[in-house]
Amino acid sequence: MSVLVTGAAGFIGYHTSLRLLERGEKVVGVDNLNPYYDPALKRARLARLTEHPGFSFIQADIAERPAMAEVAELFPDITAYINLAAQAGVRHSLKAPHDYTRSNVEGHLVLMEMARNNPNCRHFVYASSSSVYGTNTKLPFSVDDRVDTPISLYAATKRSCELMSHSYSHLYRLPTTGLRFFTVYGPWGRPDMAAFLFARAIVDGKPIHVFNNGDMRRDFTYIDDIVSGVIGVLDNPPKDEGGLPPYRIYNIGNNSSESLMDYVGLIEKCLGRKAEYVLEPMQPGDVKETYADITAIQRDVGFAPTTPIAEGVPKFIEWFKTYHGL
Repeated sequence: MSVLVTGAAGFIGYHTSLRLLERGEKVVGVDNLNPYYDPALKRARLARLTEHPGFSFIQADIAERPAMAEVAELFPDITAYINLAAQAGVRHSLKAPHDYTRSNVEGHLVLMEMARNNPNCRHFVYASSSSVYGTNTKLPFSVDDRVDTPISLYAATKRSCELMSHSYSHLYRLPTTGLRFFTVYGPWGRPDMAAFLFARAIVDGKPIHVFNNGDMRRDFTYIDDIVSGVIGVLDNPPKDEGGLPPYRIYNIGNNSSESLMDYVGLIEKCLGRKAEYVLEPMQPGDVKETYADITAIQRDVGFAPTTPIAEGVPKFIEWFKTYHGL
């Protein structure tokens, strides 16, 4: 039996695939290796995954129905799906909106069709985002909060995934679980995310741009904790008991809200260099603070994050220096 992981060459997809392989699962990885950021990093992740005999890789766009139909034919033993392929980034959605509807909406639909036509599918897990909470001022963010006022197209596409999944769980009794990730960071992270951007700028002697004049807080979540949550959820699909659809949504965060400037300070300390700051106003589509209420996933799956930023940031910087030969 195999698990299909889309976005397998991406940050979370790579770590999730690796964890599955290490526990003896067969993984079918799909990724289109798009140039949103340097594909060399994606290929470096893939190189590590292909060292495992249980890993198979297909380069394909999840929004291409013929390509995904071919994947289904090549790997009839797929029994679970983890859809982590997405066009990420709130700010980029202002520049390239069609990339988001193609990957995050059309691609998600193609995969759900693939799963609902597979009689052996036991669970369809997919990435949502804390961005769906928009300008919610109630903290911490709860899965019971209303999320019908997204303030970016990226958030709107992620909310669309949740709504489409509910309809498929209702219509076809497809077990689906959406995961609202909160500011994931760690080794092999994306170059467009805060930790990578700040470290790169500090090393290069360039100023770092801090939005809302630095008055921001985030629920920074270390990648190993995220993957533990993903795998825990995968192993516990919602039951179809004939009433409500087998559908769930969970927050996955560190269950704490940290100052952005404290986060930057840790990066400075680990690099042994001070940053030059450029203070800027809040960016369109951004929010001042995120904070995850993880009560539901703690109760149902036993999820318990264990990595504070004081431990996670040094681990990221250690990888960053090794990867860049510093």
